[in-house]
Amino acid sequence: MRAFPSLREKRRYLVFEVVSGQKHSFEEVKEALLSAVAGFFGSQGIAKLKPRLLADKWDFERQRGVLVAERKGMEKVKAAVCLASRVGKSRAIIRGLGVSGILRKAIAKHY
Repeated sequence: MRAFPSLREKRRYLVFEVVSGQKHSFEEVKEALLSAVAGFFGSQGIAKLKPRLLADKWDFERQRGVLVAERKGMEKVKAAVCLASRVGKSRAIIRGLGVSGILRKAIAKHY
């Protein structure tokens, strides 16, 4: 008899970089990214995509971090992240560096 498929969600990891004239804290970046996704897709989109940032992977000096989202909606999340034009009170560009299905590989290749 075959086993039932796993019901856990498949995740993808997006490594991103914040390009700005000043350094930003994790909380500022988190607020900017989640508000960009919410503005683009609304609350229903956030519920389906389940985007979240990994606090322990935020590099303050290089302004790089990792965003986790659903596998099926990663293209939508990338589009919403590109639309974020402000972090905190300053203008910024959030650039996606790469996507991977394994966190270790995402950090090794793109971080």
